Amino acid sequence: MEESDEETQFAKQESEQESDKEFENVEEEHAEQEEQIPSKPITEDIIAECLSLLCKTGDGLAHAYVRLDIHEREITDISMLKSFIHLRYIDISKNFVKDISPLSSLTHMLTLKADENLLTTAYLEEMPFLQIASFSHNKISTTEGINHPMLEHLNLNHNNITQVTGLDATKLSRLHTLELRGNKLQTTDGIYLPSLKNLFLAANVIKHIEGMSRCPGLTTLHLRDNQLENLDGFSEEQKELQYINLRGNMIASVKEVAKFKCLPLLRALALAENPAAEEDDYRLEVLIALRTLERLDKDEYTEEERSEAESIYEQRRQEEEAAKIAAEEAEAARIAAEEAARIAAEEAEAARIAAEEAEAEAERARTETEEQPQVIPAEEPPVDEDN
Repeated sequence: MEESDEETQFAKQESEQESDKEFENVEEEHAEQEEQIPSKPITEDIIAECLSLLCKTGDGLAHAYVRLDIHEREITDISMLKSFIHLRYIDISKNFVKDISPLSSLTHMLTLKADENLLTTAYLEEMPFLQIASFSHNKISTTEGINHPMLEHLNLNHNNITQVTGLDATKLSRLHTLELRGNKLQTTDGIYLPSLKNLFLAANVIKHIEGMSRCPGLTTLHLRDNQLENLDGFSEEQKELQYINLRGNMIASVKEVAKFKCLPLLRALALAENPAAEEDDYRLEVLIALRTLERLDKDEYTEEERSEAESIYEQRRQEEEAAKIAAEEAEAARIAAEEAARIAAEEAEAARIAAEEAEAEAERARTETEEQPQVIPAEEPPVDEDN
């Protein structure tokens, strides 16, 4: 990544994070307003007033207005829009719409902005040309029904989604950016999108990183303000990941960053507002673990820091190598001592057995001797003196 591109990316990300804070109370305001919302269906007059951008129709034989902007008009029902089949760019944000199903008839639609309504689902029939869809700050609780083959950018920030399901990688092969900030996700599992480049999951309640091997194309991952305590779950399949934001989590030890060694292109990391960031030599220890890292939090590493990190790394490497050799030698000595002891024990046991066998043999000989009958010599006949 070029330096200027990095600066732009990080500045944009910081700006997006700040803008998220401006809408923290939107859901509460909508809850209060919903009880007293008067019905206000869209009318032909409103449509006529809000149409713009005259273009040729698909067959090239006529002209039609293709942009409709009815944002912030207190609209509750958009049923009439289903007959405006030539619309391509639609903005219905900041209204009180609960049902967007009439938009399924608008098969030429390219962009849809439906932020800050009362939607509980983003379901639409498959839209063949839809490229950008934004549903932030609604009451959506599911990711089902969002499978549009040309979709590139999907915004579901600040809804009530607890689990990602139904996102079909075969249907969403062009999706490069998925935004799910400010929901109720507890895990990253369920996001199986190999072509995805940018994933924004800040301000959820994520405790576990899972399924990352199924997002091998990621370059940017935002996990700010979650509940992560460790950095398990990253995969060597993620060969493109360059930027990770973990600010405001619960990472306790700087040693956890060593788990990022499987990410060959990681260049920027945000770990501020974690307990690990309070450790002594925090910046230096991160660089020692990840020596190709270029930026930590908002600051780039200097050449002096790199030189010091490299020197300490080399020193530790040599110490570890020496300790490894010493441990191997000690282990070899231990094995040799055990082998010598084993041989000595075997020899002693053999000697003991031989001694016992000799003693047994002597005992047998003694017993045999004792058991042999004694031979009494025969008496000689008396000598006849007369003869």
